Amino acid sequence: MASLRRNQSTAKRHSSLSPSLPPNSNVEPPPIAALFLIDFDVKAGYTITWRRAVPSVELDGRVEYKSLPSGLHTVRDDLIYFVDGAHAGLSAFVNEPCQEEEARHARMIAVGVLVPLSYGRLGRAWRHAEKLKELAAQLAKDRNRIDSLEQYWDTNKDGHDEDESTQNPAHIPDTPPLEPTRDGRRRSASDGIALIPHEHKLSPYHPAWSLVNLLDKFGPLIFPIQRAALLRKRILISCHAPVHEVCDFVYNISILSNIPLSVADRLPAPSPTSRLRPLFTIGVHDIPFLMDDLEAHKRRQDGLADPEDEAGSGWIACTTDSILAMKDTLWDMLITMPPNNTTHASPSLSSSSPSSSSSPTHLHDAHPDKAWPTVEYPRGTPVKATQRDSRRFNALRTGLLRLATSTSDPEPDSPRSESSSVRPSTSRSHCIVKDERDETTDALIEPITWTALAYNGYMWWASAGEQLRSEQQEEAFQDAALLADLAPSPQHSPISLPRSSSRELASESLSSLAARHGGACSTSSGTPEARTELAIIAYFHRLTTQMLSVLLDLVDSADEAYPSSYRDEDDADSGGEDEDEDEALLRDGSEDRFEDRAITVDSRGLETMGLDVWSATDGSFVQDLMGVYFGRGARIEGKGVEICGVRVC
Repeated sequence: MASLRRNQSTAKRHSSLSPSLPPNSNVEPPPIAALFLIDFDVKAGYTITWRRAVPSVELDGRVEYKSLPSGLHTVRDDLIYFVDGAHAGLSAFVNEPCQEEEARHARMIAVGVLVPLSYGRLGRAWRHAEKLKELAAQLAKDRNRIDSLEQYWDTNKDGHDEDESTQNPAHIPDTPPLEPTRDGRRRSASDGIALIPHEHKLSPYHPAWSLVNLLDKFGPLIFPIQRAALLRKRILISCHAPVHEVCDFVYNISILSNIPLSVADRLPAPSPTSRLRPLFTIGVHDIPFLMDDLEAHKRRQDGLADPEDEAGSGWIACTTDSILAMKDTLWDMLITMPPNNTTHASPSLSSSSPSSSSSPTHLHDAHPDKAWPTVEYPRGTPVKATQRDSRRFNALRTGLLRLATSTSDPEPDSPRSESSSVRPSTSRSHCIVKDERDETTDALIEPITWTALAYNGYMWWASAGEQLRSEQQEEAFQDAALLADLAPSPQHSPISLPRSSSRELASESLSSLAARHGGACSTSSGTPEARTELAIIAYFHRLTTQMLSVLLDLVDSADEAYPSSYRDEDDADSGGEDEDEDEALLRDGSEDRFEDRAITVDSRGLETMGLDVWSATDGSFVQDLMGVYFGRGARIEGKGVEICGVRVC
């Protein structure tokens, strides 16, 4: 009954997330609502020197600040993503040396576009990246080549049928269609890969190409970051120029924290949006917007917000303005990236074609001393990965290595201009983090608790190690199931994977990925190109399904044990007058306390969710997750040992 009411209440919420998918819709770049050229003047600063836009789009005082974050003067070129109202923006920046003393021997320009957000969370703006870089390079050398801008605007401008394209956008939706096939959840992962349309390919500048670099840069910290994104926190990444890769990270974290449709349909309404808003690059000029969003966030916490309004629902963005990092009321989690010259630089950042790297590359060979990002909550409270996160990351890393080594087919070259530079990060498909344990990650991980040490020591003594080995095997199976049918199984795996449980998770994630952005394109032989990226997104979607499914089952069990006194109109008309007064009082009192009744989550539930039973932060996360998605409290029962009814640890 409870599940049925949830499905009915969420049907309307997701009905708008199933636009049509016309053939070849992901091949052509989206139409642009504006095209502009920004030049740096020593006296006036950044000014718009040329522009074209549809009548409803305003550019002055907006794009010149969003397109050019602070610190760009220190880099040669960059790509910047941003959001402006109902449009996503992309600008290509070039810093070209020149002989003009008035310009201080450097000509800095940017060529940018605005595309409707109706085409996706970034409007597929990356499909304009290569041409924008080419235009910026030409104009940096010759300012008089304005005709190339006119030609590009005439070719790609949004037509008069803008309303029609907004209502029925030609893009791969972020969420799968509302009514999947009946056997959708029973398909295997290989079937899910087959669901990916052949014509939807991953273009060279697609942000998903940076997924492997995302794991390499954050290590096990990616798991607490993803959990914060699931809670729809306001996540700010403080970084330095260039910002292209960090903008990709913003997009990817938003993708990894999507709520799979099979789970979203079971969630009660109102519940958080199925996706985290990516704002991409923001700066000091966005402080008024962030303040307004803070007020909307407070209204949402008080239950006064419009469920259809995304304001106050959480976001993720990056900034080069350190002043935003100091205003801890504007964000819930701060990620500080190390300076680019101290990060463990990846060989994949060299200029090479996507097909030039055909063997696995270990990132740790590039720099012996790694500088990891720091993650913190307001007031400087540090965020660390749990011991379970560390083990899970090692399992994920090993699985991706097996996947990379098993893919021997070179990636086909994507069409590109001979004069334009190839996007560096597209060679990262075979670039995986190292296989052995990295001691530098110890600083990122919570220390083992005394309770865990006592429990492990006691169980080793009491069961001669059998109990611990059994728990380790069960954990290894759980981690392997998240990559089942995506990466080859270990040759000497101590356990076999049951096909039913792994396929249920696999079909959900891969089909949702196919519907969202066509994360894998097929070669002539049918082998997906972006298999590693596909596996990473599917892995995190399965992890989300795993966590929310456990809570859904617990809530359903609690609702069945303590059913609410639901009465339809017929019951009210027939028996309302004869109802006993005392019974009515008791019923009303129980209804008032029903939503406040805490759901018990024991250690077995935490383990099934893939969380650390010994970590207080994971326990707090479960309580927050229960409150955010179900509006209920959670009581955490940790793991321990009892002797004669007395808990000893």
